[in-house]
Formats: sequence, structure tokens, C-alpha cells
Amino acid sequence: MISNRRAFLHKLSLVAAGGMMAPQLACAQSKKVAGSAGSLDKFGIQLYTLRDVIGDDPKGTISQLASYGFEQIEGFEGRQGMFWDMPHKDFKMFLDDQGLEMVSSHCNIREDFEKKAEQAAEVGMSYLICPFIGPQNSVEKWKEVTELFNECGRVCKANGIRFAYHNHEYTFRSFSGMIPQDFLMENTDPDLVDHQMDIYWVVTGGADPVDYLDRYPNRFRLCHVKDRLKSAGADERSASCDLGTGSIDFPKILKLAADKGMKYYIMEQERYDNSTPMESAKTGAAYLKALKFA
Repeated sequence: MISNRRAFLHKLSLVAAGGMMAPQLACAQSKKVAGSAGSLDKFGIQLYTLRDVIGDDPKGTISQLASYGFEQIEGFEGRQGMFWDMPHKDFKMFLDDQGLEMVSSHCNIREDFEKKAEQAAEVGMSYLICPFIGPQNSVEKWKEVTELFNECGRVCKANGIRFAYHNHEYTFRSFSGMIPQDFLMENTDPDLVDHQMDIYWVVTGGADPVDYLDRYPNRFRLCHVKDRLKSAGADERSASCDLGTGSIDFPKILKLAADKGMKYYIMEQERYDNSTPMESAKTGAAYLKALKFA
């Protein structure tokens, strides 16, 4: 495993060496999404929210999302790939017809990453994102993770896009005298690596999103707006709920996020107690439309 990782890093570094003169970053050209009246101009949805239904009818599902008011989507790499068994350029044309923009996608960064970066750039995406890295068993292993992320950032930069890491709760829990999330923030190159704050997982990890936004301005460029059940215990991981019905103070957090460089606000939900995935998506869109910053 380690030798494969080193080979992967070496391969990425060769690609990155030729990409230092990449065009201006696509994400720097994205429109501001925090409205002047203290609301969101645009918001998106992570398609993983619809993972139980989208596979049977990707086009129909995505068209329905557009009707709810979403203007942006974030993909994930499932069995049908980031583009749902469609050529990537055909998928973009379909999204264009729906008035949707694919701003980012979660993907497996250890397989065909160069090709994924090329395709992402060709369809106008701004980000490729590592969705999960897993807890590491030593500080040295966390160092290897930061090396991997920096190399992925170089490949993305060579293609004119950006790379980001999406957090889970374990990076906010003390390990070997340090907080892994802080280690990642401080040892990934800001010129190469951004971060996607999953607000739910920050809270579930016992940390404060406001604190992280304050301490690391302009590092969190995307966020997952995902609510947490009011009745959930501190150690309960699976406690996602419909937006606006949980315990997270999104008006306060998102106002600060807008001031600290956040560009993309993406709904995600992983649990459905009293609704279907599509009903929860509709509820989430209505909440984000009506949201006013504190």
C-alpha cells in the first residue's frame, strides 16, 4: 500500500511539474453567492443526498432538483461514475439545459486522478474533492496525507481547477497531542489545497464551525449545509435531519462563512426519518431560499 502511494505521488509530481503555468483558477472567477441582503444568491446540493433514488433515473432526478430552485450540483463517484454513465461533455450539456452548474465532485483520488482532473476542467467544474481519508494511526501517516493532498492540488492547478478535502468528525478529535484537522490546515499548501467544511461533521466532532472559520479565513471555500437532530446525543454519528429542523445555527455560521471567503453552499442529507430523499431535498431548497443571515 505504501509503495503504491509513493508511486502515485511520484506520478502526480511529474504531471504537476509541467503545470506551474496553469491558467487562472476557475474558482477565483466564480460569482459571489452571499447576497447583499444577507441571504444566499445561489446554493447547491450534493447528489449523494439522492443516492437511494438517483441511479434509476439520473436525468429525471436532477431535473426535479432544478425545479426546486437548486442552481448548482456537487457530484460523487459511485458505480455510475461522476457523470452517471454519460460522456462528461454530454452530461454538461444536459445540465446546461436544466440551468444547472456542476461546481464540484467528490471522487476517489487514488485512481485515474489525472484523467478526472482533465475531465472536470473540460466541463467547467471548479473543484475535485477528496470525500474521506479515514483516521490515521500516527502523526507520520497524517504527514503522508498532507503530501498526497498537496500533490493532488498540483494536478488540479495544472488543469486550471482546485482541489479540496472534505472533513469528517474524526479530524476534530485529539490524537497524539494534536488535532488532525488543524494539522491538515497548517500543512497543506494554501496555494494548492482548499477545504470543504462539512458543518454537521464539525459539530459532531465536538468542534465549533465559527472557531475554524475565524482561525482559518479563506481556507474553507465550500461547505456542506447539513443539519443535526436536536435529540441526538453527543456521540451519535447518524443524526442528519431535514434542514431547518435541527440544532445547528446556520444563519450565524453562514454569515461568518460569507465574510471569511466561502464560495459554495451545498446542501447534503444522509438520514430520512419522516420523508423521502426528494422530499428532503425540496425542504432543504425552501430553507436555503428563505435563509437570512443573523
